Parts: sequence; C-alpha cells; structure tokens
Amino acid sequence: MVYFTANMSRKNIYIITFILICSVFTANAQFRKYSNEFLNIGAGARGMAMGGAQIASVEDATAGYWNPAALANVQNEPSLALMHADYFAGIGKYEYAGMAIPTNNKDHTLGISFIRFAVDDIPNTLYLVNGDGSIDYNNISTFSSADYALLFSYAKKVSIKNASLNIGGNAKVIYRNVGSFASAWGFGFDAGAQLVKGNWHFGAVLRDVTTTFNAWSFTFSDPDKQKLYLTKNDIPLTSTELTAPHLTIGAAYEFKLAKKVTLLAESNWALNFDGKRNNIISTSFFNVDPSVGLEASFNKVFCLRTGIGNFQQALSDGDTTNQKKVWIFQPSIGAGINFGNLSIDYAYSNLSNQSSPLYSHIFSLKLNFVKNAKQAPIRRKKSVPANTQKTGRRSRAF
Repeated sequence: MVYFTANMSRKNIYIITFILICSVFTANAQFRKYSNEFLNIGAGARGMAMGGAQIASVEDATAGYWNPAALANVQNEPSLALMHADYFAGIGKYEYAGMAIPTNNKDHTLGISFIRFAVDDIPNTLYLVNGDGSIDYNNISTFSSADYALLFSYAKKVSIKNASLNIGGNAKVIYRNVGSFASAWGFGFDAGAQLVKGNWHFGAVLRDVTTTFNAWSFTFSDPDKQKLYLTKNDIPLTSTELTAPHLTIGAAYEFKLAKKVTLLAESNWALNFDGKRNNIISTSFFNVDPSVGLEASFNKVFCLRTGIGNFQQALSDGDTTNQKKVWIFQPSIGAGINFGNLSIDYAYSNLSNQSSPLYSHIFSLKLNFVKNAKQAPIRRKKSVPANTQKTGRRSRAF
C-alpha cells in the first residue's frame, strides 16, 4: 500500500502516475474482457434513468458505486440508498444497498455498498436421463447462480481556491457462486475524483486500478464428473479471472431555467483498454462508450429524467442478407420525488436497445438520518400563592 504525504516529491508522484498509466495501457495483453459485468449494471433509479451518466454530479449514498469521491458531499448526517430491479420477467434479480457515514470531521466520509445479482431456481438436468436411456423428471434439482460485491469506501474534501475538490476510493470484495459446483473470491480497488466549480461538475473514476482478480474453484462430485465426461463436457479444475483497469470521465452543467426550475445535463465517457470492443470508438488500442443523461428539477422536490447509453452496432432485423448494420442504444426515462429526508425514484430502462421490448421497472429509495435537534428549554409559569384571589386575567409565562 502506498501512502501519499504532503512532503512527497514531485518526482515520486510522476513515477507513480506513470506506473498507473502504463498498467492501464498494457492491459490488452494481460486481461480478459467482460469480467465482473454485474458491477456495471448501476445503482439507484436516478442514475439508471439518466443512462448511467452520474460520476460528475452524484452526491448521495449511491456515490459509493458511481464515484467514491462524491461521498464527501454527504457531510451532515448518514444517508441510506436502496434499490431493487427484476430483469427478464423476474428471472434475474438485482439488489443494491449503500450507506454513507460522515465522520466527526466533516471533510471525511465513509461508505459501504452491497450488490447482489442472481438467477435462482435454475434446473439441474445433469441426471435427467437414466443409465438405461429413460427420462426421469424427478431427478431434476434446482440451484442458484449469484454474484455478490461488498464495497468499502472513503472520501475526503480537499481545499482548493474557487472550487470544491473531492477524492476517494473503494476496496471491494467479490464472491460469485454457481450452486455447489463452483465459487470464486475476488478483490480490487477503485479510485475517483470530483471537481465542482460554479455550475460545472467534473468527475473521473479509475476502476480496478490495481486489476481485480477472481480465483475460481470447482467442486464436482465423482458422479458429476462421470456425467460430464460421458456427455463430452470439459471438467474444470481451477481458474483465475482478471479484470483490466478502465477509466470513466464525465462532465455536467446545471442550467437555471426559471426561479425554481433547473436542468442538469451530464455526459460520461467510458474508456477501455483491453482490446477491440463493439463501441462507437473502437480500436485495438482503446474503446470509448459514451452515455448522456438529463434531469429537470422543479423546486428540488420533483424531478424528470432521461438518458441513453450503451451504443453498439448490430445487424438490421429487416436485412435477410445479414450484411446491413445499424446503431442501437439503451434508452431510459424516470422520475423522482423528494419528501424532505426521504426520496423515492423510479426508472424505466431498456435491457438491450431502443427497438427491443425488454424494459424493466426500477425503484429505489434514499433516506437521510437527521440528528435530533436540541429541544428548547421549557419555560415555567411563575407560581402563584394559594390564597391569591383570581382576577380574571391570564397569568403570564416567564
């Protein structure tokens, strides 16, 4: 672990920065694509409705997922964020919970986030066919395939002239399991920064900065191995899955349309360096995947949101020659309402592209735990002697 101190020389900072940059640009030859993809789904209906464009403007407990540096915006009281979403008609279930906890020194904020994505009740048909060739449906059992992540976050405010700068990071623990057949443990780190200057918001997040690895182990029984062998399936022993560092940068601007109406526009650009992908900008050296989101706020009470992201090229449905390609994207819309310390958000997000009917309803809740205000001292009435006669006037309170 490297500790940065105030008296660190510029030369050392340049060397460390150079090493981090080199680790990103050499990822193509060392890492596998699309690893731990469940960590790219999102957190909170606000961010999902805005197409995932969040790293520059996020300022609540979901920052532990989007940009850990932004947790520093939670300064006065703890904040809790919860989210649930069903995918593919309830086949896949996604759960998120995040907590931001300010310290006594308001410049420091701690956070913890929990993520689970699972497909339950998967039929295990390994023993469906008996040795004599007959089919016995009573031999079918079920299992779950689930991915879990626990993120521990830290954020700090840094004083700079005429702007507000936040820095922070995540330490994440990953657990994945496929029934009783396989499981994996993984570890990784993220780093982020957020700068606010006037109506401008800027953000940058380097995920898996030291690379994230998942070490898989497999526990097939002897009868399982025999079945796999007879059906000509490979029997894995151990496996290590590596996730390459990837960088996301973003900028947002808040427009004041009327006295109590504002419009926030944000754009994020996700950069990957692990080989050519199906993105708008795709090269063997790097790829760029943009997302854009808008949020109209009315008196900071009611919000309307929309966004697009995940641009890809796909074969045209109407082309029988399978030669014509078209650009597709993931649209989303949503709304939010604020009841003081409680906020309820909703998103209607697409799972694949704008022409697909695979939409999901996403709900999330945010709660701020306000500390009890000090009660005002009780003022007592001046005592009156028992033999005092009533005058018909009201007694005064002192």
